[in-house]
Amino acid sequence: MIFEDFKTDYNGSDKVWDEMFSRDGVREHYELFLNGLKQMGKEELANRNELAKKLFMTQGITFTVYDNGEGIEKIFPFDVIPRIIEQKEWRTIEEGIKQRLKALNIFLKDVYHGQFIIKDGIIPAELVYSCPYFLKQMVGVDVPYNVYTHIAGVDLIRSNDGQYYVLEDNLRTPSGVSYMLENRNISNRIFPNALRNNKVQPVRNYPDLLLKNLLELSNLQTSKPEVVLLTPGIYNSAYFEHSTLAKLMGIELVEGRDLVVDNLKVYKKTTRGLVQVDVIYRRVDDEFLDPLVFRPDSQLGVAGLYWAYRAGNVNIVNAIGNGVSDDKAIYAYVPDMIRYYLNETPILNNVPTYHMENEDYREMVFGKMNDMVIKRTNGSGGYGMLIGNSATDEQINDFKKAITENPRDFIAQPIINLSSSPCFINNELSPRRVDLRPFALYGPRGIDIVPGGLTRVALKEGSLVVNSSQGGGSKDTWVLSE
Repeated sequence: MIFEDFKTDYNGSDKVWDEMFSRDGVREHYELFLNGLKQMGKEELANRNELAKKLFMTQGITFTVYDNGEGIEKIFPFDVIPRIIEQKEWRTIEEGIKQRLKALNIFLKDVYHGQFIIKDGIIPAELVYSCPYFLKQMVGVDVPYNVYTHIAGVDLIRSNDGQYYVLEDNLRTPSGVSYMLENRNISNRIFPNALRNNKVQPVRNYPDLLLKNLLELSNLQTSKPEVVLLTPGIYNSAYFEHSTLAKLMGIELVEGRDLVVDNLKVYKKTTRGLVQVDVIYRRVDDEFLDPLVFRPDSQLGVAGLYWAYRAGNVNIVNAIGNGVSDDKAIYAYVPDMIRYYLNETPILNNVPTYHMENEDYREMVFGKMNDMVIKRTNGSGGYGMLIGNSATDEQINDFKKAITENPRDFIAQPIINLSSSPCFINNELSPRRVDLRPFALYGPRGIDIVPGGLTRVALKEGSLVVNSSQGGGSKDTWVLSE
């Protein structure tokens, strides 16, 4: 029995780490919150769950799913039961992410300058040069303060051993932080006393920290740097986030057509004339930023932006060319980067990863496809992925064929039993798999990580895929004070 007034047969699994319940009962850092739920009762929780849905609807908290080439806007699914992390555990997460970002930032500078990590045989040259996001245009280009990884979303999972593992690094245009902020706003409405009583650390200062970093990242000697957020436009899946962050920071949301480059300087068009821009927080991918240098058919970027950036007249956040560190084949070498650049033992471990261009690994993986997750090295959003234990024979054979034709494009990882967390579904508590994406800000003064992040939930029963585009939702993430 879990607690009164709720379904008593919570179907957790001994093979899956549950965030709230252990074999001995409720985990200590959840006890205060669950006592509050017991006093509230199931009927009142159901009412508050309906209130949360209405708040998401009326506030237009949405994302876009692309199906058959069409964009379908949906309300972002939200589960009212928070994921709670104790302070001691959070410190390990925080220290591990900071260590990882330091190494990745040094790697990006190195791979575009001295390439010592390649010369010393730590990472194969062909792996770097075959990455489509390694941009030769950035070789030898200095970036302000030597910071490439200004904004990062690092995806963490917890296995059945209770340990956190890094699933992937998102260092190009990471998304989801607006949902972290909105989730907390909703929690404040439906659990106002619980947040205070549990001494949950705030996340609302993220926009202020981000703006502070953006202002400091200006490499121009101006008393009031001009900062803008560059969006692909209203049809982008993360447009809600772009508009939300611009509003919270008090900066202008612009599209490529709102900017112009003149004499290697970037200006935004206003009714008062041209105003020089010092920092661009871009949510446009590299290949669309400048049609004169990258994709000539791009309508999203600004002609001449690359040369203004290279001349040092504008800073772009995140740096151009970061995609080489997002490559899932490069990901396998991040622990080696930490040892090589920092001379430290990795705090957070990787998931074991097998490169498919290695014939021995390929043969081993083909022999146990049902136990593997196959991913495209430059895929995202849960697309281009095969989870072996839920795949058909036809799907497995299709992936084997694709891997054989282009082995560099794929990696394999053993299926990890993501931890579960109770969700309030159909007025009952049911376990669903979760991951965690904390957000880190890297500025001239160091790295800041707000205590929390986006906990994504695989709302389909039995699913391991947490991506919103694949039917996932999210929870508020509570990090407790000591």
